[in-house]
Amino acid sequence: MTAVRSAMDRLLRPRSVAIAGMSTKPGSLGGAVLANLERFAFEGDICLIHPSRADIGGRPCVPDTAALPNGIDCVVLAIPAAAVLAAVKGCAQRGVGGVIIFSGGFAELGEAGRAAQEEIAAIARGSGMVIEGPNCLGMLNYADGIPLTFSATDPRPLQVSGIGLVSQSGAMAAAIRAALNGRDLDLSFSISTGNEACTGAEDFIAYLLEDRQTRLIVLVAEQFRDPRRFLALAARARTLGKAILLLHPGKSAEARQAAQTHTGAMTGDHQVMRTVVEAEGVLVVDTIEELVDGAELVARCKVLPRGGVAVLGESGAFKALSFDYCAELGLALPQPTGAAAAAIDAVAPNLITASNPLDLTAQPLVDPGIYAKTIEPLLSDARCGSVLVSIILSSAQMARLKMPPVVEVVRRFAPQRTMIFAMLGEDTPIPQEYVDDIRRAGVPFFRSPERALRAIATVSRWQDRGLAVATSSVDTAAPLPAGIIPEHRAKAALAAAGLPIARGELAATLTEAQDVASRIGYPVVLKAQSVSLSHKSDVGGVILGIDSAEALAAAWQTLQQNLQRAAADVALDGVLVERMGARGVELIVGAKNDRDWGPVLMIGMGGTAAEAFADMRVLPVGSSEAQIIAEVRRLKGAALLGAFRGSPAKDLGALARAVRQLGAFVRAHPEIAEIDINPLVVYAEGEGAMALDALIHVR
Repeated sequence: MTAVRSAMDRLLRPRSVAIAGMSTKPGSLGGAVLANLERFAFEGDICLIHPSRADIGGRPCVPDTAALPNGIDCVVLAIPAAAVLAAVKGCAQRGVGGVIIFSGGFAELGEAGRAAQEEIAAIARGSGMVIEGPNCLGMLNYADGIPLTFSATDPRPLQVSGIGLVSQSGAMAAAIRAALNGRDLDLSFSISTGNEACTGAEDFIAYLLEDRQTRLIVLVAEQFRDPRRFLALAARARTLGKAILLLHPGKSAEARQAAQTHTGAMTGDHQVMRTVVEAEGVLVVDTIEELVDGAELVARCKVLPRGGVAVLGESGAFKALSFDYCAELGLALPQPTGAAAAAIDAVAPNLITASNPLDLTAQPLVDPGIYAKTIEPLLSDARCGSVLVSIILSSAQMARLKMPPVVEVVRRFAPQRTMIFAMLGEDTPIPQEYVDDIRRAGVPFFRSPERALRAIATVSRWQDRGLAVATSSVDTAAPLPAGIIPEHRAKAALAAAGLPIARGELAATLTEAQDVASRIGYPVVLKAQSVSLSHKSDVGGVILGIDSAEALAAAWQTLQQNLQRAAADVALDGVLVERMGARGVELIVGAKNDRDWGPVLMIGMGGTAAEAFADMRVLPVGSSEAQIIAEVRRLKGAALLGAFRGSPAKDLGALARAVRQLGAFVRAHPEIAEIDINPLVVYAEGEGAMALDALIHVR
């Protein structure tokens, strides 16, 4: 057992606990921790800390942490921020294993608080202590019955294995823990990490991944302080078969600012983060509802959904709504065919017609066996990876009539395929026994079919991705020179990497330009080249459609005059003379090497569409050609790439090959900050694609 593991065990599975911040007055945080420990019948030693009392409630007290017995496993500091530093020093002197700091007032409040927090971290690192917090809610160890939190809670013994909850926000930890418990889902641990002075979410995830009593991890993170380590942990989770579900606020600028003032986080690019962690097999969700719903589905189902869904209901209107909602979610509804369709049609001729969603009408009230008779043929279709049974429950009496056969049928089929139950009726009170029966069968119980379908879609997409993009090792190439690499040199590097680049050469004089044009063929374009001209067209540095030597002479003179007028102090490398490309659909293609998360690819529609309409997709650099094409088809302007208004469909295969080559290039050059190819023109199917402009920024 490593020293770090031992220290984490002492924090999360302590045999002895000390509490600072005790008071004889009701409502103290320290008193709430003690009440929780007593409620859970904690069997370890408990020592109380009070500056003036010898005992509280019959339990002995010491005046401060420096007076503690040697070797206390975990000390809970429920004291003001001003007293924390001295208390942590005392803990270090007495060989404490872990410290939980409730109080805020550290890095989340600015530089002075950050300095104090860093001093606490330095003490902890020097002594080998683990710090949870500051600015946290503490932790709950349900596996061993140890509640070190001031949030009042009741024992919930773990049967076999449960969900490990890690949240940088204490309030969110409490809310999500309550929601999971309300779904009758067991937790192994609930850990609030707060400001993460020296022990971060990554450390707790590493612990839970190796914990036999934790089967999956639910994570609420406002910042990853060690992104590369988190990616390694995600890969480890995949190896162990343990899912990580992540809720990460920060898509908006306002959310990023809130995170900074909340836990001292300094967040990065949210979409880059999401792309990279999803590629490593993390299930990322957007809302608390999705987090709880997804956790229930992953935790409870014996078989996880993938592919399409079969929906059974009792209403034609619900059938129509299901079509609409599944279309919005991108969730396939495979239609029954062949023997499966014939079997369904035979169940109740002229009443139930084979389709998906399937409207059972009121026939199950007459023949409860209809559920099995219709589900069985639907399950014969491998395209249906899950079945949603959605029943109208308008009263407790109706539940007693309908639910027994439903419970029996989902219990029967749950081991074969993902079975999910959702009632229509929302908060209609129904006997709890039916809810319990459904859940004991390994079937999630939802009070809303919309939430059920969204959970199915979320987990299905995660499953269908195959959990991760294959990332083979890549040999790095000779590093590129630092700074902005202008177009002509950027294109030369990209052409050497296999990207399609228009023919062209650099010219210093008109005579050289005319020689180049005669070799590559008219029409040509002239482009001024300088590291200082990232936006050449803004200063008249680009002239298009030159179709003869005479026109080239006139264009050369115009170009020089434009530059003299708008960029007289710019030193030119020369003028790029390039064969002018044919018309096609313009896209923006780029790559970014994020300092935290590593490289990603970006594709958007050309012109102003990508920026004006946020029409951009972000992809992992190891994406296959099929995955690239799938993402391109999700662009808002993707219709332009198909057969559109008489123009032929475009060469998506050539586009995908170019993007894949760009991914290999940026992986081979970790020194690259960004690459911008704008535009990359895609021609008719079979005619390829061409990069017409490119810029590389090297750190």
